[in-house]
Amino acid sequence: MFGWRVPAPNEAMLISGGKQRKTDDGALPFKIVSGHGAFVVPIFRKASFLTLAMREAVVTDDCVTQQGITLLVKAVIAFKVGSDQASIAAAAQRFLDDQDQMDELTGQIFAGHLRSIVGSMTVESIIRERQTLAENVLDASKVEMGHLGLTVDSLQIQSIDDKGSGYIAALAAPHLATINQAAKIAQAAADQASAMAQQESDRNQAEFARQTAIKRAEYQAEIDTAHARQAQAGPLAEAQAQQAVLQEQSLVAKKNADLREAELIAEVLKPAMAEAERIKTIAKAQAEATKLSAGAAAAEGRIALDQQLITQLPELLRAAAEGLQGANLTVLNGAEGLNGTVASLASQGIAILKSLSAAMPSNVEGEVVYEEDVPAEET
Repeated sequence: MFGWRVPAPNEAMLISGGKQRKTDDGALPFKIVSGHGAFVVPIFRKASFLTLAMREAVVTDDCVTQQGITLLVKAVIAFKVGSDQASIAAAAQRFLDDQDQMDELTGQIFAGHLRSIVGSMTVESIIRERQTLAENVLDASKVEMGHLGLTVDSLQIQSIDDKGSGYIAALAAPHLATINQAAKIAQAAADQASAMAQQESDRNQAEFARQTAIKRAEYQAEIDTAHARQAQAGPLAEAQAQQAVLQEQSLVAKKNADLREAELIAEVLKPAMAEAERIKTIAKAQAEATKLSAGAAAAEGRIALDQQLITQLPELLRAAAEGLQGANLTVLNGAEGLNGTVASLASQGIAILKSLSAAMPSNVEGEVVYEEDVPAEET
């Protein structure tokens, strides 16, 4: 758009040619615009731009210390124009036409303060306390930089040199000696460790060579053994095969013998034992039958004999009675006495029968028991 101007993010636009702006420091001949655009009337207004970007100034200056030792000190300052309206106005009034003057002027300001601060310190403190030196220089230059509208972001002391006087080297000599001694000790230890490592490596190599030789010998021995076994494999295998055949034949013969033994037991021994048992059983049965037959025959003969005796008993009693007929017997108690006499005769007959039976041989199990009558009372 014609007449519309916009500053870059790191710039401030200064519009001059109009009503003057009032600030705390007085009237400003320009309007400050940053962060947005503005309309600039052609011919009647003019737009200028002031950088707000970071800038750098390098200071390299000879500084004399408190001890009178000249040091060449190099420092780097990072700075920029402040972002507030007052700082932009102050910087614009001083550097708008030649903005590179900011670097030169800043370097001169810091060089003066650097010489002043270094003059109040010793070489040892400067070397050991660089950060303190930088902070002191910053504090000393802050007011002046503020008047210029500039702010300092950082100050770094890059190097300190005694310009060949040897003072810093002399300061460092004891430390260098200590360091060198420690370095030599460390080097000696490293050399010793290296030598020991080399010796250990040599021993390991020798041991490796020895083990390799042993392995090769063992390997060769295994190869020789394998060749010997291979050479003997044919006859040995044949002998082993024959031995295996003989063992199998022996097992077969033993199994055949066991089978034949079982067949003999089944075919001969067991039938013979069964036949003997059968004959024994038949003999026992026959003997038992014979015994029973003999007992029956004896019993039958005894029974027949007893029957014959019983048949003769009346005759015996009659003969006894006939003998009594001629006897002179007197019966005192009548019928009772007569009955007693008859009973006595009967008892005598029974006794005669038993006497005859006892006189006969008896081989029959059990005996015939005759019940005797109660003896008659004597008259």
